[in-house]
Amino acid sequence: MKWGQNVAFAACLALAASCATEPETAPGHDWAIALHGGAGYFGEEDYSEAEQEAYRASLQRALDWGKAQIEGGAAALDVVEGVVALLEDDSLFNAGRGAVFTADGSHELDASLMDGRDRRCGAVTGLRGVANPIRVARMVMDSTEHVFLSGAGATAFARERGFPEVPDSYFDTEKARIRYEKARADDKRGTVGCVVRDRHGNVAAATSTGGMTMKRWGRIGDSPVVGAGTWADNRTCAVSATGWGEYFIRSSVAHDIHSRMAYAKESVLDAAHRTIHEEMGNLGGDGGVIAVDRDGRIAFAFNSKGMFRAFAHSDGASGVYMFGGEGGGNTAGY
Repeated sequence: MKWGQNVAFAACLALAASCATEPETAPGHDWAIALHGGAGYFGEEDYSEAEQEAYRASLQRALDWGKAQIEGGAAALDVVEGVVALLEDDSLFNAGRGAVFTADGSHELDASLMDGRDRRCGAVTGLRGVANPIRVARMVMDSTEHVFLSGAGATAFARERGFPEVPDSYFDTEKARIRYEKARADDKRGTVGCVVRDRHGNVAAATSTGGMTMKRWGRIGDSPVVGAGTWADNRTCAVSATGWGEYFIRSSVAHDIHSRMAYAKESVLDAAHRTIHEEMGNLGGDGGVIAVDRDGRIAFAFNSKGMFRAFAHSDGASGVYMFGGEGGGNTAGY
């Protein structure tokens, strides 16, 4: 091949590479919200019609509340905190009231949230006896110089800040008890999360979980780990993750999506897809993410059979989905 042909060939390769990493040209949205209620290997056959209706109704209620707040001019950080708190109060999900049992029959709660304006964040893990761990994570962010509190210290902090103590029986739902008794190794779904791009152009993310059924030794998953289960940065996106936490930590899933967008100039949809299906998925992990970019484009990506999820944006589109075949499949943008 002659020199001129080499130059032409190299130019073609460079053009192809640049096209592969160009950001999405689809228009953004004035505001956008997405939320999830966990991912796992479940399909329509695993839920009765009544159960499906209950999950969809719960997701819709949280979505409607978040939409109303955003339309009223609320800040993204306040909305993600509020949506996650609503889901924590719902025993259908493995967060807050619906938290699963640890190996010793108790409940340990994890949560984190992040503000895309300045990357301030707050997180708690191993929290006990508090109904809304996401509220405590927000208090860590707003009232201390710290980012992450754990175990007895996190619980003591919550008490000092006036969060009322709730008995362990508050979390003892029948569904969690059944999971505990069966100790199903594949039962990882139920984590909740929310991402928002508000009308002021700011993004935020929040995630909360009761962890893995039968967890021992103070096990910590990805949900309270900023960069693994939660990330928000106005320069790129906001991300909340759900799934097998150990793999999300090993892959720094939430931050990996940010990095692909910031440095490789990938779209939020491409970045989410490659992180879940290639980076984390190739290690053997399963689960998914919800993400929204700085222009209000929403992305869902998951490699599990299902993921409880919902979205809405300022152009009027919205949806509530549970299974992989819905809403455009396991990688979809809106």
